[in-house]
Amino acid sequence: MVGLTVDSLSVRFTLPDARVAAVSDVSFSLAPGECLALVGESGCGKSVLASALLGFLPGNAEVAGSAMLGPLDLLAASDQVLSQQVRGRQIGLVPQSPAAHLTPVRTARAQLDEALRHLHPAETRPSADEVAKRAGLQPADLDLYPHQLSGGMAQRVATALALAGDPWMIIADEPTTGLDRALVDALVAELRLLVADGRAVLLITHDLAAARRVADRIAVMYAGRLVEVGPAHEVLDSPRHPYARGLVDSLPDRAFTPIRGLPPVLTDLPPGCAFGPRCDRVTAECSDSPQLTVLNGHAVACHNPC
Repeated sequence: MVGLTVDSLSVRFTLPDARVAAVSDVSFSLAPGECLALVGESGCGKSVLASALLGFLPGNAEVAGSAMLGPLDLLAASDQVLSQQVRGRQIGLVPQSPAAHLTPVRTARAQLDEALRHLHPAETRPSADEVAKRAGLQPADLDLYPHQLSGGMAQRVATALALAGDPWMIIADEPTTGLDRALVDALVAELRLLVADGRAVLLITHDLAAARRVADRIAVMYAGRLVEVGPAHEVLDSPRHPYARGLVDSLPDRAFTPIRGLPPVLTDLPPGCAFGPRCDRVTAECSDSPQLTVLNGHAVACHNPC
């Protein structure tokens, strides 16, 4: 198994009258047996980043930087290479709203069988029941149609499909959305089992409680940039970036105080630190964009950290 190294990844979308700075200069690494949670408000670029890694961006996207999966640069690879060598085989995706990604007129078993036929030769192909068991499903569950699946079961079917090719890495994009706490707890347990089994998990989420339980490291994203990266307990218990502190303080079991103001429009980012207009620690030097600075394994991009 190999690791993933993302270096200076940027994504821009060209519109008729504007350019959207969706992701800017993002760098991180992810190793087998590790979970990295990417957190931040909606629209900060988390899902765009995941789409860039898998080559799912639309035609008006401009991508810069690199994302090395061993010797392969995912950002420079052709769609054919990504389809034949990466998607499903090295990286499995658990998408947002998994029920919406299932074919409504085919059972879960039919869809999983099709994925297994595509990803494995007949002599080494696991059965659908084997893969389903790893995702917490019973054989009978596979004989249901998508409209018969509960939210939790649809999530498990999506996980089974992501595991069908036995990838070393899983991208889980907002997997807790719409699930009640019991189902979130079950999902967290499943993700931890994947990590314990030696897989890497990139968890994209706004659920900080789930991130605390499953992630080894947390990367906080704001307006397309990483503003803090560190061990999960350090980022959530002692956040150093004012934005990360605001996210934590907005939780019901903390101050339950929302961050004032609104995120910037990605077509018109403010100069310098994008969080400056919402920050209570802003100074004149914040007119210059801060860079991630690492101290004792914990990185923060702020001129006046907490």
